[in-house]
Amino acid sequence: MSSSRRILITGGAGNVGGSLARELVRRGGSEVLVVDNLQTGTVEKLPPSGRGFSFIRADVNDYADIAPVFFGFRPDFVFHYAATVGVERTTRNPMMVLDDISGIRNVLTLCKGLNVQRVFYSSSSEVYGEPVEFPQKEDSTPLNSRLPYAVVKNLGEIFMKTFEREFGLPYTVFRFFNTYGPLQSTDFVVSRFITQALKGEDITVYGEGDQSRTFCYVDDNVAFQIQCLDEDLHINDTVNVGSDREVSVLELANLVIERLGSKSKVVHKPALKEGDMRRRVPDNGKMRQALGRELISIEEGIDRTAEFIRANLKC
Repeated sequence: MSSSRRILITGGAGNVGGSLARELVRRGGSEVLVVDNLQTGTVEKLPPSGRGFSFIRADVNDYADIAPVFFGFRPDFVFHYAATVGVERTTRNPMMVLDDISGIRNVLTLCKGLNVQRVFYSSSSEVYGEPVEFPQKEDSTPLNSRLPYAVVKNLGEIFMKTFEREFGLPYTVFRFFNTYGPLQSTDFVVSRFITQALKGEDITVYGEGDQSRTFCYVDDNVAFQIQCLDEDLHINDTVNVGSDREVSVLELANLVIERLGSKSKVVHKPALKEGDMRRRVPDNGKMRQALGRELISIEEGIDRTAEFIRANLKC
């Protein structure tokens, strides 16, 4: 592995991007540049400043803003993770979601011009929409997405494949399934439940809570990404990234209460009008084969995340 490889991460002040940047810097052997407009990300999620890391505040959706960053840094690899995220935020702000199409095009155009060796793209389980096949398989499960966020992620995948076919720009598409961990904001279910439980507040569940998800601890997600980078895995391929253990939202709430010894009670709110799919579970065979080990359990992941949140809440 070259000690001088340059890695640019867009959206690197978020949960997955920040965790990836921190681990790459910790391992050494790379010069890491994070770009983020800090619309939803925060500088606290970035690696500590120092050797092998730098940060530039810029908006990938604005070509005039992002182009000088690319030309100045000249990355070898790019992880394009900048996006408007969160079910409620994306349904409230569909035009903001559609603006992300410009960012996808800008990043790929710049990567093509600078002969970037590979682009890694953060897609989402949302592209499957309301699944018709269980588990969801990368190559055979129909993409049934209708919401703007999911449609844009699907379009991003098509952009990756088209730039590879037309210009020979290698890519890897990661379809992330509910990645959680210490850096995740409370917009998302695991960190929200843990924060509520630590404060002794009611834990809010939409609907009956019988909708199921799988939850992937961020360390497993990041380990797999870096393995794909280091070992040239899944070039020009699409890969599910997530756990295959299904947990209902109500089970998750009760598990958080149990693990943390909290006195919180579960309260039910009206179901979301859109965006809250009934069931999701990936075929994660590619990820499991690469890692060659069991994934971190939801119980351990809750404990690790709670330890971090507790320290920051001082409770």
